[in-house]
Amino acid sequence: MLSTDETQTALTGAWRTMLGKADGLRMLDLSADGFWNSFFSILVAMPAMIVSWVGIANEIGDPDAVAGRFGLVIRLAAVDIGTWVLPLVGLALVGPRTGLGGRFVHYVVASNWASAIIAWLMLPSALVRLFVPAADQAASLLSLVLFTASMVLTWRMTNVAIGKGAAVGTAVFAGMFVASLIVLFALQALLGINVPA
Repeated sequence: MLSTDETQTALTGAWRTMLGKADGLRMLDLSADGFWNSFFSILVAMPAMIVSWVGIANEIGDPDAVAGRFGLVIRLAAVDIGTWVLPLVGLALVGPRTGLGGRFVHYVVASNWASAIIAWLMLPSALVRLFVPAADQAASLLSLVLFTASMVLTWRMTNVAIGKGAAVGTAVFAGMFVASLIVLFALQALLGINVPA
């Protein structure tokens, strides 16, 4: 378990990488312990993600079946956590063959903490969906704006973490984005989740 100060430093470092600042990497713990500790970011992101899962479960689940909606929340959690972790496992397998092995830890640590920030960045649209379901179009527009911003920030973080120029950084960003979509859709299909567009 990381201390509050360690967590704050990691989030600040990740935010700086998301702004394209290379000095953000120096704030991140890139040791073996820092690598594994970066997965603590999932717990940091959890409250924001729970709001999203509950909102989606309310939209697509049976409103009269509390147990069914709870089960749906658990399945949504499995999808999101799988989508977070499994592409990183894929990168661990292909990274050394593509010359990225030396930057794998940098990317994973920065990506994990950046993903926690993005979970909180997306919270406003999840709150609108949860508490003002009638404002579905406004929530969708807000989601689109926040998603676009998160993609730009993630692209910047990837370029800083990979440190091999914009072309390689963009290729890694695109590959990880596609891998995340594949995992997302595969897990949704496997767990029987049909999220409306």
